[in-house]
Amino acid sequence: MSERLRIAITKGRLLDKSVELFEGAGLDCSPIKDPGRRLVHSLPNYPLDAVLAKAPDVITYVEHGVCDLGIVGKDTILEKGGSFYEVLDLGFGKCRFALAVKEGSDFFGTYKTRRVASKYPEVTRAFFARKGMDVDIIKIEGSVELAPILNLTDAIVDIVETGATLKANGLVPIEDVAPVSARLIVNTASMKLYKDQIADFISRCEGELEKRT
Repeated sequence: MSERLRIAITKGRLLDKSVELFEGAGLDCSPIKDPGRRLVHSLPNYPLDAVLAKAPDVITYVEHGVCDLGIVGKDTILEKGGSFYEVLDLGFGKCRFALAVKEGSDFFGTYKTRRVASKYPEVTRAFFARKGMDVDIIKIEGSVELAPILNLTDAIVDIVETGATLKANGLVPIEDVAPVSARLIVNTASMKLYKDQIADFISRCEGELEKRT
């Protein structure tokens, strides 16, 4: 495999888990583990260069073909969309989107148009469209839990892991919206141009994931 592939990896917890996966698959990730200020790192024992990026940018780089592969959360995929192949559920970074309300409130028991706050308006819009419900969606950039506390909205749609933050703010999840975990995505042209190289990389990842089950 003479052609070096380029993979964009979401910085933070997904990067740490990605390194664990790669090392289990036999890849030397020492340049990524001690990155300094560098954002592009070449793996010494495998033809792969890693680009460290924010989640939405991972999709942008893969979609435009400057990176062949990417590792990004399903939350970002659902919100941002894009044209690429989603080839593997990596099984880490697990959480879920949930609809949550103030404890004791009856979100579905009214005919008025509900207001819903979220950092993820597209995910929220798609969820309520599937239900055939008309809602007003208000995008919040910070702590979305504040919206129902301040009576700005009737509910929120947000990522939930343990539910501790919701509980601490008097909110309860009433319905799951979508499961979330890290996914491996591939540029559509790269899948054809570097079919064998990408297949080898996917196979290595799948082999390591199978060992964990």
